[in-house]
Amino acid sequence: MYGRDVLAGNWRRPKKGQIPQVPAERDLVVEDPDSGFCGAVVGCDKEAVTLEDRFGRRRVFPLAPAGFLLDGRPVTLVRPAASAGGPARSASGSVAVQGLRARVARESRIYVEGVHDAALVEKIWGHDLRVEGVVVEYLEGVDDLPAIVAEFGPEPGRRLGVLVDHLVTGSKESRIAAAIDSPHVLVVGHPYVDVWQAVKPAAVGIPAWPTVPRGTPWKEGVIAALGWRLDPAEAWRRILGSVTGYADLEPELLGRVEELIDFVTAAPGDD
Repeated sequence: MYGRDVLAGNWRRPKKGQIPQVPAERDLVVEDPDSGFCGAVVGCDKEAVTLEDRFGRRRVFPLAPAGFLLDGRPVTLVRPAASAGGPARSASGSVAVQGLRARVARESRIYVEGVHDAALVEKIWGHDLRVEGVVVEYLEGVDDLPAIVAEFGPEPGRRLGVLVDHLVTGSKESRIAAAIDSPHVLVVGHPYVDVWQAVKPAAVGIPAWPTVPRGTPWKEGVIAALGWRLDPAEAWRRILGSVTGYADLEPELLGRVEELIDFVTAAPGDD
């Protein structure tokens, strides 16, 4: 009496015509048929699109061919073209430089604690850093920061900016930072135990970052509390993939990175 299941067979290959390509414009509502997740587009890059459902939860999906349903029909989402109505913006919100050719790197540098910090800085400020010729390096911790600074040899025109995790009063990191005494070095930090927390929970699709009991490795504790069946590297890829622009980051991180960029790009006479 009834027709066959509309989802039976390979629904991604229609019998007639081509599956349309649709620009993933902000607020476009689509559904991921595999998970049933339905939401509005809140961000899109060359590899993935971020959807937000009506409860404020966000998920990141790859831009796969025929990967979504729009009004019940399969479509291929593509990255939208840059708007012609105004200047293009980088992920940090700055005006994007068209046809950018990275300038020769300055002697000044920005150091961050770990590879995750470096990846997040690159995703949001990478364009700006290439415009300014600033290289970001990661340290794998700041326990030896005084020796690292001495080896770098800061001087006028050769500035060093350092971004530190968990830079709060009384922390180990605050004591290490206090040992740095050079007008050519700026050490700043955010209050979070790990840079993961500098990503807004709503961007990741969680209500809040969980509290991890003292003595439990922080990343593993977060993963367990959230019920993610992922290792830390996979969890970080999920978190980083949810970040589409500066609005997805906490202001405590945004302000400090901008401060470091201003410091290391200042004219030598400003030392």
